[in-house]
Amino acid sequence: MPSFNIDSTKANSYDAIVIGSGMSGGWAAKEFAEKGLKTLVLERGREVKHIENYPTTNMMPWELKHGNRVPYDLKKENPIAAKCYNFMEDSQHFFTKDKEQPYIQEKPFDWIRGYQTGGKSLLWARQTQRIGDLDFEGPARDGFAVDWPIRYKDLAPWYSYVEKFVGISGEYDGLDTLPDGEFLKSMGLNGTEKYFRDVVAKKYNNQRHVIYGRCAHITENKDIFIQQGRAMCQTRDLCRRGCPFGGYFSSNSSTLPWAQKTGNLTMRHNAVVHSIIYDDTKEKATGVKVIDAHSKETVEYFAPVIFVNASAFNSNMILLNSKSNRFPNGLGNDNGLLGKYVAFHNYRVSVNAQYEGNLEETTVGRRPTSGYIPRFRNVYKQETDFLRGYAAGFGASRRIEQSSEGLGADLKKNLTKPTYGNWNVGSHMMGETIPKEESTLSLDPEKTDQYGIPQLRINLDYDDNDRKMIKDYIEQFTEMFEAAGFKNISINDVTDKAPGLDIHEMGGVRMGHDPKTSLLNKWNQLHACKNVYVTDGACMTSTATQNPSLTYMALTARACDHAIKESKKGNI
Repeated sequence: MPSFNIDSTKANSYDAIVIGSGMSGGWAAKEFAEKGLKTLVLERGREVKHIENYPTTNMMPWELKHGNRVPYDLKKENPIAAKCYNFMEDSQHFFTKDKEQPYIQEKPFDWIRGYQTGGKSLLWARQTQRIGDLDFEGPARDGFAVDWPIRYKDLAPWYSYVEKFVGISGEYDGLDTLPDGEFLKSMGLNGTEKYFRDVVAKKYNNQRHVIYGRCAHITENKDIFIQQGRAMCQTRDLCRRGCPFGGYFSSNSSTLPWAQKTGNLTMRHNAVVHSIIYDDTKEKATGVKVIDAHSKETVEYFAPVIFVNASAFNSNMILLNSKSNRFPNGLGNDNGLLGKYVAFHNYRVSVNAQYEGNLEETTVGRRPTSGYIPRFRNVYKQETDFLRGYAAGFGASRRIEQSSEGLGADLKKNLTKPTYGNWNVGSHMMGETIPKEESTLSLDPEKTDQYGIPQLRINLDYDDNDRKMIKDYIEQFTEMFEAAGFKNISINDVTDKAPGLDIHEMGGVRMGHDPKTSLLNKWNQLHACKNVYVTDGACMTSTATQNPSLTYMALTARACDHAIKESKKGNI
């Protein structure tokens, strides 16, 4: 008589399982499927097909019922999601609604999520900067966190590998604080941004730099993009709707379709991961326990290699909930550090002003990026009363002025012939926060979600280092704006703004040399369970100041290469 349990196990067995289909999960799917591994991707949310499931992508303004404003009732139902700059009528369907996945805020934290195919790769800001040795060496040099187990030379070839496939618009700036990459042509700074660049370079002896913001947009036709079915960016600046051209990088338009065409990819949607299964006898993870989002039925899938890419906080939550006799406190958590040393980026403050010069120029089109100012504080020596530093965005655009005076033909004439006013200029801070042991994620011992999984408790806040950094940013950018002759300078420090809206949460499963002080080794493997890899934001030892998604992708490609080679050797 056949064993139905054995038959079920065979039917649900793969060469690799990837948890999550977003930025890093899509890359894991591509790498494994492309190399011939039968790969299962588990996505807890619904299916979103490229182009087909972008319902608002080609809508005209008048076709949006509420003029792209979110109705009051929807905002009221989603007080957290509604705070996000991208939560609009034309994009709100890509956001996880607050009541769908509750969590506990020990301290206020705005956790923005996107549970669907591609995750938040449909919503990201598409800014892509490499992390260099200034950042990889930071913890060891400055005495916080633990030393990164890798350096820039370890990741540089994988940055290049990823960038060539993704398509990064940028300029070769030659800065030791911000490594150059594999760039397509840039869309360029506008005249006022160039003016500010020149003022800053002169005033600070070329020690501060205003550069073009590197971004994941295709600006040149290349064969690799044609093979992906992607076209050049149309500069619509409607990216939050999902790009039907594939002009910007997302898992939906790029890595997942690439993996799908190999015939080696299986996608399971509405598959909420409960935990990773650990076999005490085999001393390794053997599979993943999944709850169907609709039926609530439990299914188990099996593979010799498991990649955890559920997004930083969810990856922590899955590992914390993966308990066994060997790991009673969560998978790999021998040292009790799982869920600790969590950090984020500090986006709390911005500086804005007006510029009355350069009125012979204006901007044309909708460039989807802006200027960028790499970190310039505490670079070559400790010069402030805070650790690390901040980068900043900088942008300039002409103000459009319309008159609504008159009636009939006069009113129509006034509305259809706008004039340009002065330039609006602005900068926002992107500060590095320090990972601390008291910054934690944990599972609530009593409250569960609709799937019976313990709710996540988030205990994270600004500290004195952040406040000192904010003060310095305000002082330095006020000084730079004044040097450029900008007028009406205003400071916007939202003191009651909770962390989280940077959407750059990191840590909790950090990399390191020593199993006593870290969870992952230099290949992103759990020290105590070598066939489980974590390559999303949870793995970050420190945050640097750069937008982190490019680093997640490079780490993932590198880790996949290692996993495949180690599997062939029989080491995992």
